[in-house]
Amino acid sequence: MVTALPPNTLAETPDLLAVLRERFPQDVLETTRRPGLLGRVVLRPEAILPVCRYLRDEQTFAHCAMVGGVDWKETREVVYHLWSDERKGYLELSLRVPAEDPHVESVAGLWPGANWHEREAWDLLGIRFDHHPDLRRLFLPEGYEFHPLLKTFELHEPEPLEVKTRHE
Repeated sequence: MVTALPPNTLAETPDLLAVLRERFPQDVLETTRRPGLLGRVVLRPEAILPVCRYLRDEQTFAHCAMVGGVDWKETREVVYHLWSDERKGYLELSLRVPAEDPHVESVAGLWPGANWHEREAWDLLGIRFDHHPDLRRLFLPEGYEFHPLLKTFELHEPEPLEVKTRHE
């Protein structure tokens, strides 16, 4: 259930980043201010579901606008942008998972719109989202063994293709 803050009390509410640090002291690794965002929060991967549930249910973040990923070779970063209508802004969550076993819990059960974003991150970066309702390829064919946005993905020179026309 999403709890809306009364419109005139947002200015009186405590700093969101401080609230998150206090509520999840072991799970919030870093908080920073970012232009255009309500803030950026780096989390332990195991904390994604409890933190997201808290943000949705108690802090008015009713929409997951984006789930994406970055390949840093040794690790993969998963980035979430959450939107709050009441706060009129985005909060960015970030976490890192090891490149040799990149997985994190799915947030599609909290925000159904995250379904396709997580599938895209799986398809292109190989990040698995545990307990995802339908984690399968989005762009590439099933059975394709590569993830083309990884830094280790190599394009090979294509073999020349002979094209014949009717006039030959």
